[in-house]
Amino acid sequence: MKIDGKTRTCGLIGNPVEHTLSPVIHNTLAERFGHNLVYVPFPVETGRLGAAVEGAAALQLLGLNVTVPYKSEVIPFLQEVDPLAAAIGAVNTLVSVNGGYKGYNTDMDGLYRAMETEGIRINGEEILLLGAGGASRAVAYLCAVKGAKQVYLLNRTLDKAERVAKEVNDATGRQVIVPMALSAYNTLPDRQFLAIQGTSVGLYPNVSEAVIGEDDFYSRIHTGFDLIYSPWETTFMKRVKEHGGHACNGLKMLLYQGVIAYELWNGVEVSEEDAGVVYEKLKEHFI
Repeated sequence: MKIDGKTRTCGLIGNPVEHTLSPVIHNTLAERFGHNLVYVPFPVETGRLGAAVEGAAALQLLGLNVTVPYKSEVIPFLQEVDPLAAAIGAVNTLVSVNGGYKGYNTDMDGLYRAMETEGIRINGEEILLLGAGGASRAVAYLCAVKGAKQVYLLNRTLDKAERVAKEVNDATGRQVIVPMALSAYNTLPDRQFLAIQGTSVGLYPNVSEAVIGEDDFYSRIHTGFDLIYSPWETTFMKRVKEHGGHACNGLKMLLYQGVIAYELWNGVEVSEEDAGVVYEKLKEHFI
């Protein structure tokens, strides 16, 4: 691509960011659309987040993605926050407005679009959600607003699961999130579930790990969706498949959260054809 005085800049802030695949998404889309835009990662040291956001605005960066550990910490430094992001309590996309930024959360809709392409439904489903961190909170909110029948939120520490469940139930007006300790999974109803793995357990390089190891847990899962995409097939996914279930990784979630961010920055609609081209480029890093 040609970079000149009219090139707009977008990027990713977080710590660390060196591993990110987001440049593949946005630079490919810029090429597809013919936009004079470049996307780069910006590592932000602890304690410098406010300065980073202010500096980005001063440099007139078109937009930013935000990754761990700053998705919640960034909110006080924004001019505006989209109601959905405020309800979730996490922001992953900043759009330039009025000399500052407005925060959005595209993770939730990105996950929903990813699940739709895999033929996975939420409405009416009973769901096992592993973990009660920031990612799982967004998933819990998604499940509640998209009509899940029940979501069993399993976490190592019960009090954190209880806190997230209350926040999401209160925010959505549905008493649908049920907090549980991980060790209590064997008290679940004897039926098949959709399971969403929302922790960092199993993430490269600790690829042999899984939040729960027992066979009888995986025998309860008809479909497993792991938010992790590196490695390509996590231990969680392998165990689901070994017990006859269908399993997916989080690469399409990464794809679609990026697609939605690109649409917000540029006021365009990305076609499924363009999204498919980007997905194939992302897969090249794994297969």
